[in-house]
Amino acid sequence: MVNINVFSQILGLVDRNIFNKLVQQYQSDKHHKGINSWTHFVSMLFCHLSSADSVRDISNGLRSTTGNMSHMGISRTPSKSNLSYINKHRNHGLFRDLYYKLLDDLWRKDSPRRTELNRLKRKVYLMDATIIPLCLSVFDWAKFRSAKGAVKLHTILDYDGCMPSFVHITDGKQHESKIAKTISFPKGCVVVVDRGYVDYAWMNVLDSNQSFFLTRSKSNMKYTVVKTFQSEALQDSGVLQDQIIELDGDAKKHYQGKKMRIVRFWDSINKAEYEFLTNNFTWKASTVAALYKERWEIETFFKHLKQRLKVTNFVGTSENAVYIQIWTALIGILLFKYIQKKAKYDWNLSNLANFIRLNIFVKIDLWKWANDPFFSGKPPDKIGQFKLF
Repeated sequence: MVNINVFSQILGLVDRNIFNKLVQQYQSDKHHKGINSWTHFVSMLFCHLSSADSVRDISNGLRSTTGNMSHMGISRTPSKSNLSYINKHRNHGLFRDLYYKLLDDLWRKDSPRRTELNRLKRKVYLMDATIIPLCLSVFDWAKFRSAKGAVKLHTILDYDGCMPSFVHITDGKQHESKIAKTISFPKGCVVVVDRGYVDYAWMNVLDSNQSFFLTRSKSNMKYTVVKTFQSEALQDSGVLQDQIIELDGDAKKHYQGKKMRIVRFWDSINKAEYEFLTNNFTWKASTVAALYKERWEIETFFKHLKQRLKVTNFVGTSENAVYIQIWTALIGILLFKYIQKKAKYDWNLSNLANFIRLNIFVKIDLWKWANDPFFSGKPPDKIGQFKLF
């Protein structure tokens, strides 16, 4: 019989030595008055895993497990006012740095390369941003539009493992391309973005660094065709046209007169034509289309973050409180995906998050349960009976 509940076992995945070093670095336990940084972290992770809607729900939820406090590593449960205060005043950088430390400690050690694009033999980064709406009358610091508030998550997803290797939080008005210009990508990597990132001066920086970009061209892009590749074999694979081009006008100056490549692809499933833009001239045209299709992974990540963690309903209104909730949400999804990766059962992430929420204080062996959640030796078809959406 296991004496520790599921939540305590998930907390056990977080190396306390890593956490304690960060606490010392940030001096975040100075004047903590009994609610130390670990208790704060436990409270916010509980918020995400249990889907709590308020600081009252967090406080009451943890208080209901008084017999398990020692297993969670805490000596007391925070009150509603305690949580509100520390969310406003404890530096959110502690939780940001903890996310990156856990990414190294739990994820990157044995995260396998994705098989779909192994043939590229290069690091692939998927970059995008997502808006998290906020009520401007309550979150008055989150400027976005005249009557709306929001924060924006600028994210780079490492295709190997599909977890963010970079996250930067800004107000909703900050344009994606402006943040992209501040990021230094490693030589030889591939950066996949949507057309909102099309900035020819920035794309020239990537090209000059011998990195590759892949995006969709803008409808108003002016260019001159240098060479066209067209054949029945290309058309049979869905490639309508493969061209080498030179930009015209100011765009040519920003890209320093260098050549680009356009691939027009017909998606027979969605009955739509797409036009891809890249500085790689050696990939097969079908590889260009397949690579851009993988950009959907970052959209899937955003969907899981918003639907399975608490990043659309905030328990604090200050900027620091919102940032803390976002960073602890990223830690939560990292822990979910770590369990998903290690478990023998082929979990759908949505199902795993829901089953953990339903069993968060149940005293069962986490890994035995994750390996065989139905204790049958032959789990039922998750696509049929247990797929939630």
